[in-house]
Amino acid sequence: MLIKRIVKKTLNVKRHKVLKVVEKGDQIEIHMDVCKRRRLPCGTCQRLSAQRDRLKQRRFKHVPLWGIPVVLLYRPVRVTCTVCGGIRVENIPFSQGKSRMTTGLLWTLSAMAKILPWKTVAQMYQVSWNTVQAAVKQAVDYGVNHRDVGSVIYIGIDEISRRKGHKYATVVYDLTEKRILWMGEGRKKETLEEFFKEHGKALKGTLKAVCCDMWQSYIDVIEQNVEEDVVMVFDKFHIVGHLNKAVDEVRKEEARTLKKDNPELLKKTRYIWLKNPENLTDKQRSRLGYLEKLNLKVNRAYLLKESFRDFWDYTYRKSAKKYLAKWFWWATHSRLEPLRDFAWMLRGHQEGIMNYFKCRITNGVTEGMNNKAKTVIKRCYGFRTIPTLKLALYHCLGKLPEPKFMHRFV
Repeated sequence: MLIKRIVKKTLNVKRHKVLKVVEKGDQIEIHMDVCKRRRLPCGTCQRLSAQRDRLKQRRFKHVPLWGIPVVLLYRPVRVTCTVCGGIRVENIPFSQGKSRMTTGLLWTLSAMAKILPWKTVAQMYQVSWNTVQAAVKQAVDYGVNHRDVGSVIYIGIDEISRRKGHKYATVVYDLTEKRILWMGEGRKKETLEEFFKEHGKALKGTLKAVCCDMWQSYIDVIEQNVEEDVVMVFDKFHIVGHLNKAVDEVRKEEARTLKKDNPELLKKTRYIWLKNPENLTDKQRSRLGYLEKLNLKVNRAYLLKESFRDFWDYTYRKSAKKYLAKWFWWATHSRLEPLRDFAWMLRGHQEGIMNYFKCRITNGVTEGMNNKAKTVIKRCYGFRTIPTLKLALYHCLGKLPEPKFMHRFV
């Protein structure tokens, strides 16, 4: 019968056979048996051992066939293992541990969970949400145990908002492979220390640079846990974000000052000052040309912002350092308090900023991955607990290895 051969091929069984396939009610039942006198692998050490006796019949849920539920019925064999020195249950080829689902169904559920909400996957395959979570956990556990962390060269560290109320999680990404390496709850020192406890030894000898923002908790932990030759680079985009925030503060202060005399002058001009000139629309460019003729504080802040862009174009560290010193003088003498505070912040973190010219990495990849993480969260309407969120992000963004199968159902 053709369906027997299909079942045996998809399950990849060599020491087992399909006795019969019957239709019972609204499902298909496949009765499996073991070939006589075959030595079977021990479920503990995998050593081939002699058969001893049989256990009670178990039912294993398999991948549906054209929407029809499929169930495997099989009596597991107990073997006498000389290595383990006792009686053990065989290593069932189409299932793992005490799971009542086949390996094919578990990996099918985990594959679908990458692209669909878990609740939708559960409805499609007529299983519970917890079953889908168990399938994803199995896939993640296998991938984490078989991935190569020791080949990571550059890592990016950032935080991501996981729910309302300033609930954050710290994420660590591999900037070269564009994958998530680790995730922990909160953004404290203790959070990042957990990452280095888990992966610190594996990263030694290969890690060359770490990119992060100027969050002091991250800086302290990185300095304590990485080798001396590892470069710590402060993220270019976070620095530019702080500068834009300073420019916007100048705009707000000046708008409050002009509120009585000319309230419409700076109305709806926020993005005119924050955008790069080449990204302005014709209407914005025309209005900027008019505002630049006026003696406005925000225009001075805008010119300082634009001049700071030249800093990133330098090739040599020494030349960039000279320009940064010059820009620091301009900002501290601009009589603009937000720009002055920003300049002193740069001075306090100058070494990490200048390391950009040693190793030109940014957290641009990290920000892109954060957006993908938010999409995963939004697709499932959020996750209630951190462990479940970890599973979902590792599964979708971890690029974790998977075992090789004779057949894939999706």
